Order: sequence, then C-alpha cells, then structure tokens
Amino acid sequence: MPVGVHCILELYGCPPNLLNDIEFIRNTLEEAATTARSTLLDKIAHQFHPQGVTALALLAESHISIHTWPENGYLAADVFTCGEHAKPVEACEYIAQAFKSGKHILMKLPRGRFSPTVQPHIEVV
Repeated sequence: MPVGVHCILELYGCPPNLLNDIEFIRNTLEEAATTARSTLLDKIAHQFHPQGVTALALLAESHISIHTWPENGYLAADVFTCGEHAKPVEACEYIAQAFKSGKHILMKLPRGRFSPTVQPHIEVV
C-alpha cells in the first residue's frame, strides 16, 4: 500500500486572465482542497510581475501547488495527498475545469511504494 498519491497536472489553453488572477487562484486552491476531501491548514500565494502566480495550499494530508504562465496559457499543478480518504484526482479535475483548460494531462504516481530498483508505474489519467 502506498503512503499517498502524487498527481502531476498540466493545463494548456487556459484564459490568461484566470492564470494571472491571484484571488481566483487562492479560491481555486480552497475548493480543490475541499474536493480532495482534505484539510486545508494554510495557503500562500505570490503574484509575479509582469505576470504569473505561484500558490500553495498546505494540507494536513500534504499539499496542492499551482504555478501559472499566463503568456503561454499554461498551468502546472501538484496534488499530493496521504491517507485513504483523500481524492487527489478529483481535485485535479476540479482545477482543470475551473481554469477552463483546452487540454490537460494528468499523471498519477503512488508514493512510498517502490524501492530504488523498481520502476514506478505512472498512470496517465
């Protein structure tokens, strides 16, 4: 049994205004934590100039991070959760929908299951 699940999410074709809206991103982090059935402990966000945002939600179960490049319509996110009750894939699906991505790639990696000599299975969802 893995200790957790780490989802890597890439969004393409997102509206630049959403990717540069720090309040929208903070709210999306909160909703993603709720969707993941996780406990939000804290959040932090930083607005870059001339554009882009990095935001992090600290969860009792681990974290959600969002990094945006509005000039490219691109968002990179991590959702890492521990425990059996959390739903990281659902959080990723929520993020993809909230940012109105034209295309997304979601990879799911079990954490704490593999030895250094065994290749992990990364599932593209």
